[in-house]
Amino acid sequence: MTRRERMLEVVEGTSSGGYVPAAFFLHFDPKFHKGQAAVDRHLEYFRATGMDFVKIQYEHPFPAQPQIRRAADWKTMPRLDAAYFADPLEVVGGICKAVNHEAMVIVTLYSAIMHAAHAVGRDQLTAHLDEDPEAAAEGLRVINEAILVFVRECVKRGVDGFYASTQGGEAGRFRDPMTFTRFIKPLDLAVMNEINRRCPFNILHVCDYHGLYGNLAPYLDYPGHLVNCGTRLSVGSRTPRELGKLFGRPFMGGMDRHGIIVKGTREQIAAEARAVLQEAPPAFVLGADCTVPSDIPVANLKAAIDTAHDGGRG
Repeated sequence: MTRRERMLEVVEGTSSGGYVPAAFFLHFDPKFHKGQAAVDRHLEYFRATGMDFVKIQYEHPFPAQPQIRRAADWKTMPRLDAAYFADPLEVVGGICKAVNHEAMVIVTLYSAIMHAAHAVGRDQLTAHLDEDPEAAAEGLRVINEAILVFVRECVKRGVDGFYASTQGGEAGRFRDPMTFTRFIKPLDLAVMNEINRRCPFNILHVCDYHGLYGNLAPYLDYPGHLVNCGTRLSVGSRTPRELGKLFGRPFMGGMDRHGIIVKGTREQIAAEARAVLQEAPPAFVLGADCTVPSDIPVANLKAAIDTAHDGGRG
């Protein structure tokens, strides 16, 4: 089977032949963020690791908005058109052309709240949403429109889907937990529904970079062909099999991005990968809970990926 066929098999909730797909992601050095250098570095990494699809990193944050000092200032959020995304779109187009359907190509897609944190700072964003969520949400809606512009341009260039990353539902993030449900989730769903309508391979990533989740229930009705999230919650842990059952779809992950895979020996990494595979659902992709450190040896990633490809026997 080709890599594309294997990933479509996972999307359909099946697996065959003992081969388990695997993929790990990291951020590249800034000199590989634009142009042909970015295209070449993504392809080099994809081929060196032997992972089962290409994920394009997004390194083009929403521009800083120093004029936003109060919640009322969110109405000044600028509207961005396709021209703003010229640099990442050049990378997307170059990679899609080079891969030429050899494997699935997906693009990292940050949610409106994540772009907003880049624009004004995470602490200020949280404070404004606590203080006056209606006013702050006005700017978030503008950001969401720009995200949808980027999505449509990526689809034109041939991507197979997106790695849709979202935050906001972490335990204790907002004074009123309903802030997430009322003002963030609808924006996420607008984007997720759009990419699911247009693309055959989307991954919902519930990002715990800034804190653990007490409850994943708000995300259960998000679209996405696969789910990727951490196994640790603020109230305990869940196995990949339990999380796949909870979301009712294939699961990706299982390995701690800061754990054995970073500094362990090949034997230790393979042993952990085998342990994860023992707790995995039938339709599964071995990976980490988020991006791994940028200086991780490729040999470490290959140790995990090769073990998965060998069905846990490596």
